[in-house]
Amino acid sequence: MEKIFLVINSVSALIVIGLILIQQGKGAATGASFGGGASQTVFGSDGGGSFFTRATALFATLFFATSLGLAVIAKNHARVAAQGIAVPAAATQQAPSAPVAPANDVPVTTDAQAPVVAPAANDVPVTAPEQGK
Repeated sequence: MEKIFLVINSVSALIVIGLILIQQGKGAATGASFGGGASQTVFGSDGGGSFFTRATALFATLFFATSLGLAVIAKNHARVAAQGIAVPAAATQQAPSAPVAPANDVPVTTDAQAPVVAPAANDVPVTAPEQGK
């Protein structure tokens, strides 16, 4: 439904823009007194003013109605998102609250800014220096 409203809204917006660009301004009527009135005979003696004005009003009303419909649809989507998505019961298991310390008694930190702790002296392997070389 949302896609239909979106397509109708986009098409009506483009038509309104086109109709507004086609219409002549109020000062264009002065050109008729100098012999330019013959070009207006396609839409009658009044010109296309009333036709374009009515068509613009119709498509502008359609544009505003579909914009209002899209706003209502967006509000409903936001309400569903605020309520959250239901999670199945199997997926609601809790993770352990504290990490398990390793066997060599080196402290485990979860903070990225925590100081680095060096291993104890008895955890460092000792190698005998080579003699006679």
